Amino acid sequence: MQKNDVVTVKIEDMGSNGEGIGKIDGYTLFIKDSMIGDLVEARIMKAKKNYAYARLLNVLTPSEYRVEHPACKVVRSCGGCQIQEMEYGRQLRFKEDKVRENLIRIGGISKEVLSKVMEPILGMEEPFAYRNKAQFPIGTDRNGKIVAGFYAGRTHSIIPNMKCALGVEVNERILRCVIEFMEEFKISAYQEEEHRGLVRHVLIRYGFRTKEIMVCLVLNGGGIPHGDVLAERLCAIEGMTSVTYSMNRDRTNVIMGKEIRLLWGQTYITDWIGDVKYRISPLSFFQVNPVQTEKLYGLALQYAQLTGEETVWDLYCGIGTISLFLAKKAKQVFGVEVVPQAVLDARNNAKINGIRNVEFFEGKAEEVLPEFGRRYEEEHEGMKYHADVVVVDPPRKGCEEGLLRTIVEMGAEKVVYVSCDPATLARDLKVLCGEGYEVERVRAVDQFPHTVHVETIVSIQRKTS
Repeated sequence: MQKNDVVTVKIEDMGSNGEGIGKIDGYTLFIKDSMIGDLVEARIMKAKKNYAYARLLNVLTPSEYRVEHPACKVVRSCGGCQIQEMEYGRQLRFKEDKVRENLIRIGGISKEVLSKVMEPILGMEEPFAYRNKAQFPIGTDRNGKIVAGFYAGRTHSIIPNMKCALGVEVNERILRCVIEFMEEFKISAYQEEEHRGLVRHVLIRYGFRTKEIMVCLVLNGGGIPHGDVLAERLCAIEGMTSVTYSMNRDRTNVIMGKEIRLLWGQTYITDWIGDVKYRISPLSFFQVNPVQTEKLYGLALQYAQLTGEETVWDLYCGIGTISLFLAKKAKQVFGVEVVPQAVLDARNNAKINGIRNVEFFEGKAEEVLPEFGRRYEEEHEGMKYHADVVVVDPPRKGCEEGLLRTIVEMGAEKVVYVSCDPATLARDLKVLCGEGYEVERVRAVDQFPHTVHVETIVSIQRKTS
């Protein structure tokens, strides 16, 4: 195979990023936007010795799983929804298979064990308009017109789209308000290559239960001219609660700056997960799908098997979302988080819910836990500290190696691992299972319909022998 060759191939499998996989005489082709069951025509874009990447030209015979009319008109060019053109039931099967294959291939867990401990994936009844948060880059098109949308896959080219099928309806009205204001007062959009222009992103958060709305403008500067006018227009939208801006003058891919300043209202909104109320600031980590989050945290509570006598450590606790969920069934919960603002939010969230059996520590978990254990031994005449339940909900890169060692050394009876990346989950489980733990239950939760991402929750138990 050579670059620019045009081939016809049947798609027989799918890669972890949602790309179709086909073979011609044993030579593997990876083709974005194709799906299992398609017969496609594609052009070779990059050829290697044993495989090639190709661009989809035509779907000659569509798969039985292909959706004829996807909800979004720019689904292929936008980088947000990698598998929206796939029938939803098949999406769930793809994600469940992805988790299973990672646990077998990377985690070393046998098929026989998984057949006993892995439960069916939890999907959504209505897998659209589920996101309570959206971050829209602001730029200009080739005619100089201000646009908002999302980045095309693996680029920073903005695909204009103010009506995302995964977001809430009010997003479009807010973006139109911001862009009309910018045009009227001649306020510039950010140009990434030149690192000039003022408005970089618009962050929108929406409380599904409270209907409260937050708008935060990310600025390449120290303020926004006529910001009082913009705030007045935005606060006319029903539910508007918080209008702020974040200063980010750095030449970086990081969206938010570290400092938030108020334009109107308050610097946070509130929302509920189950019967726990949370205060959410622009910098807070808060799960984007509240419907599935309630199911996910319900599983975490179920997997922890709390009787009211346990001490629970919630590591990477963020603003205390899981900690407060667990506190109602535990004797004591300790949360650990490295981000100072998140720790403040977590303490406020405990206060507004009247939850007193929870304490939050700022710092790296692999440093906080050993120090806690050392103090415990000093206070209890050398008695080693022993944990009942440890819950971890790390970022995509998984747990630090030192933290896994600390969990083992603490002798935690049970670990509940919430993961947004099956590969790093499997890697960490292999370490823990090599140190005397065994997998009890596994379940994937479709937190991000129409994307390739999947949340997984696992409980592991320390062997008694």
